[in-house]
Amino acid sequence: MSAVHSTPPTRPDILKLRVTARDAEILGALLRETRPDTGGREQREPDGRVGIDVYAPEDRVAALEREGVTVTRIGNASEAGRAAQAEVGTGDRFAAADAVPRGLAAKLTR
Repeated sequence: MSAVHSTPPTRPDILKLRVTARDAEILGALLRETRPDTGGREQREPDGRVGIDVYAPEDRVAALEREGVTVTRIGNASEAGRAAQAEVGTGDRFAAADAVPRGLAAKLTR
């Protein structure tokens, strides 16, 4: 039996969105119905509307849009995550004997 090598399906990017409704009742109903991942708490906007940051893939944006609700794309959270991961080094920076961490914590031996 031979192994079949296939690449795993790619996941859609997650977008950071600002969802703003004309009042808390509309926003609450929307959040209960669509259950998006939220980023924090509801906040009152200067114009009296209520908004919250949510994270969702592109194909879920339409479910958030309705009368009395504004959806604004803030950015691509997946892209920001990939950029941050690219900054992280590889390997064990403490592998060399002379690279022992310094500070006030207890030093453990290997």
